[in-house]
Amino acid sequence: MIRRILTVGGLTLLSRISGFARDILLAAVLGAGPVADAFFVALRLPNHFRAIFAEGAFNAAFVPAYAQIREQGGAARAGLFADRVFTLLLASQVILLALALVFMPQVVGLLAPGFNEDPGRFAIAVDLTRITFPYLLLITLVTLYGGILNSLHRFAAAAAAPILLNLSMIVALMLVAFFPDAGHAAAWGVFAAGILEVLLLLADVTRAGALPVLRWPQFDADVRRFFKALGPATIGSAGVQLALFADTVIASFLATGALSALYYADRINQLPIGVIGIAIGTVILPEMARRIAAGDERGAAHAQNRALEFALLLALPCVVAFLLVPELIMRALFARGAFTSADAVAAGQTLAAYALGLIPFVLIRSAVATFFARGDTATPVKASLSAAAVNILFKVLLMGSLAQVGLALATAIGAWTNLLLVLWLAARRGLLVVDARLRRSLGRLLIAATALAVLLVLLPRPLATMLAGRPFHDELTLAILAVAGGVVYGGAIILLFGRGWLRAFGAGKGSVDRTPDPPTV
Repeated sequence: MIRRILTVGGLTLLSRISGFARDILLAAVLGAGPVADAFFVALRLPNHFRAIFAEGAFNAAFVPAYAQIREQGGAARAGLFADRVFTLLLASQVILLALALVFMPQVVGLLAPGFNEDPGRFAIAVDLTRITFPYLLLITLVTLYGGILNSLHRFAAAAAAPILLNLSMIVALMLVAFFPDAGHAAAWGVFAAGILEVLLLLADVTRAGALPVLRWPQFDADVRRFFKALGPATIGSAGVQLALFADTVIASFLATGALSALYYADRINQLPIGVIGIAIGTVILPEMARRIAAGDERGAAHAQNRALEFALLLALPCVVAFLLVPELIMRALFARGAFTSADAVAAGQTLAAYALGLIPFVLIRSAVATFFARGDTATPVKASLSAAAVNILFKVLLMGSLAQVGLALATAIGAWTNLLLVLWLAARRGLLVVDARLRRSLGRLLIAATALAVLLVLLPRPLATMLAGRPFHDELTLAILAVAGGVVYGGAIILLFGRGWLRAFGAGKGSVDRTPDPPTV
């Protein structure tokens, strides 16, 4: 299992690194002004719908269903199921795209009502969103192809696809002279990326011999079960996206730059969520679905415990860094060109608020896998909708005094609500059994994270004094802290757990954890 996680995580990390390069260029060219705010609305709109209809709900319903049908009924039956879903999905997305393009001013007015008071920003947002919205149709096909490939344990192409988005936007921004402005360049880069991602996944699913084709849909038992799972999953995904919609709506009424601060802070916060949480969740879902379909409940529980443990190992140092040196991170990565030091301060404060919810964001995909792997998409909806309500309530309460920082803090509160409810519901039904190794590891991981926190409290000030006046002093400070922090945290892990602890994560075939306990400290 760990090899697959590292494959997905490594490619996701490469995607995030290329994404940082993209965002550095975006910050330098767009800054945090009105065109930037308009572009981020144009980028968010198709992404909201993608998260609801494609990556969120669709994956939760399709991957376990496809894996189970293939395990129990063979490749031909699974292919027929994929053909029928592909036809229905394509038809629905074409209709949605046509409606969105016709009614785009009304859609943007609903999503960002604060722009109605600024005709310039509103007009740019409508124009840019018409360019970016077809990305939803294209990325929906990517999601279908990726779900098939993940069910076949082929993870590389789907994990690599987002790299094309970053590279396409970078190239478009470098050719900004050929566009009306940088916002239009970036928007056309998004559109081009969708085409490239479809071609990449299309090639891989064709090589796997599992390419779905248009077929007159029939609502047989397999398709009916899929839609029975898709409905609750869509409602659950819509609940999460409703809270993100609220971010955009509320931030459109805040001072210019609030949307940009949210965007850049969220981009950093999404690094561990993507590299750790989504990568592990992507691998653990088909793994648990396969084991449960084969009757190996004990093996499924073991795989989930190791997924949660591995996620905590990698996420805790990110939480510590985002809480203790957020402004340094923002200055080092983005404070150049049109992105000022004041913009970095605002984004850094927002990042620290997001970081309070990073642990539940990283763990939630692995936590809900125990339901999705059993075809139960309804139960996580209860947690998701409750969390969304809590999230939106706190956004309204905190936006006045804390502006966009309050929005990020409310997101963190909602994330904890979601995770705790999911864990409670799973434990109540006997679907989550926390084994002894995970309980022991949690305390040791917290000790290692504390050692890292002490370093990040004591070292930045002397480093800043030593490097003051030198070129790229923020970048050098951050690089030194990253290396020193890696040594301290890694050393603490080896001291507390021993060198053989990580080997158990690779034990994909065994249902029982036979790894010796970590040494007593």
